Formats: sequence, structure tokens, C-alpha cells
Amino acid sequence: MDTGEDPRWVVVGVDGSDSSRYALEWSANQAMTYGLGVRIVTAVWPPDSEGPFGELIRRGGDGGDGDGEESPRQHDARALLAYARDWVLRLFPELSVETREVEERPAQALLEAASEPAVACVVVGSRGLGGLASAFVGSVGVELAAKSPVPTVVLPKHHETAEGRRGRIVVGVDGSETGGRALEFAFRQAERSGSEVVAICAWQPMAAFASSVGPVPPEAFDDEAVEAAARRTAEAAIQDLRARHPKVVVDVRTVRAHPVVALLEEASPADLIVVGSRGRGGFRGLLLGSVSQSVLHGAHGPVVVVR
Repeated sequence: MDTGEDPRWVVVGVDGSDSSRYALEWSANQAMTYGLGVRIVTAVWPPDSEGPFGELIRRGGDGGDGDGEESPRQHDARALLAYARDWVLRLFPELSVETREVEERPAQALLEAASEPAVACVVVGSRGLGGLASAFVGSVGVELAAKSPVPTVVLPKHHETAEGRRGRIVVGVDGSETGGRALEFAFRQAERSGSEVVAICAWQPMAAFASSVGPVPPEAFDDEAVEAAARRTAEAAIQDLRARHPKVVVDVRTVRAHPVVALLEEASPADLIVVGSRGRGGFRGLLLGSVSQSVLHGAHGPVVVVR
């Protein structure tokens, strides 16, 4: 992945679930492609020293680690990290791999790892399982996407592949600041990977909103005029990027649909979807914009959220 600096690491959260395994596989492939290393993080949370038996554990009583022995949670976490590291190195023996066990909330553990120097992106699966695997559930991906200083990549629970099809980069365009940063990420990524950028600017007939938004000018009811405005928005957003990345092939599409529907229907499982964390009209009090959150939950391939 490319942040425009000199990244050296992909941070990936693992918890033993299928989606975190897909996240690990995807991270290792990206690291090999771009000459990066992989930092594998798992969270031991809550620590065994908390909860109804916490005082007994701290005193070194039955079931505790007061005598220096590792707790069951720590044992499971270290076994998971060892397995994940060995699995990656069997696939890519030359890859630089680090592991980290953190006694912290999963989202906080990954946010801290993502904030360290030379990190390109942070990767998680979209869903966990029970027990230790419940550490990285869907809410972790949402919190990361809303707060991470580097792009957040979320892999679905049931990762799909498209055999023989080269992945494209499908990016949402809406004229917002975060949308502009998503576009910039998409162009840099496409230049390095040789992928095509498919820029989607979705629009909807104003007649559907007339009763809720009050008086609107007559031209707003002209679908051709609304589509033309969407096209102008998209072309203006990518004009400078076209000039700075002349080798990137760009397909600009204006789609009569809700933005979530437009992005999900356009992208195949082999494609990378890139969205801004919050588009136009988002409420600042919300953790994440409705479009980016819905895309995270509905995609069948990797999604990158850029703040």
C-alpha cells in the first residue's frame, strides 16, 4: 500500500477468525508486492487480571499468573501469533514479520500500532468469532476507519476471489475532502500496481427528495442536468490527479443509484474499493459516514477507508 511517504510495515490484527485469516493473507501479499514487512497484532482483552477473579489472580492464587506463569488468554494469544507468523513465512520465507501481543482493547491496540512511524496501513477482518476471536469484531473495523492515521483495510468474513481477473480500484467520488484523499490514494495505488481506476460518482433524481428538502430549482428535476452535474463533479475531482499520474487508466462513471449500491454493484470480489471516511452531508457526531460504513458491511472484497 502507498501513503505517499516511505512506509515499511503493514499492520494486521488477528483473532483466529476466518476473516482475520483472510486479512493476514491479503496483508502478506500486499507486503510482498510493495516490499514491506508485516506486523501481526493480537489483543488479550480483557486481561485475566480483571473481572471477578482478578484479585485472586493478582495474588497468585488458583488459575492465575502471579507466579510468572502465562494465563490461558496469554497462552492462546501467543499460540495464535506463533501460528500466524509461521504460516506467513511458509508462504513468503523472505518476508520480514513481527508479532505483538497487547493487553488493550483491540481497536486501541491497532490504533497505537497504526500511529507508529513507517506504517502504510492497518488491516482487519470484518467479523470475529467467539472466545479469543471475539476481540476483532465489526465495531473494531468501524472505529479504526474513523480514527486511524493511516488507511484502514477491512476484509470480509467470507472472502471471495475472481480467478483469472485482474483487480481494479473502485473509488467513490463526491467532491468532499475525504473523497479527494480517497481518490489520491486510489491513483497512487493504481500507479504502483498497474491497476485501472474506476471512479464512481453516484447521483439520484432530486424528485425523490423534493418533499424533504423544500423548494428546489426546476432544473434539479431534469435527470440529464443532474447527471451532467455529477460528471462535472467527478471530472473536476480527478483533473489534477490525471496530470500527476498520466500512466493511470481512469474510467469515470456516473451512476443513477445510491452511492452504496453503485459501489457494491460495480466492484467484483477481486477489486479494491476505496472510500472516504465521511462524504458530503455527514454528521460530525457520527463515528463513521453512512456510505463508508454500509460499504464495509456489504462488500465481498477488500475495502479501504481513507480519512
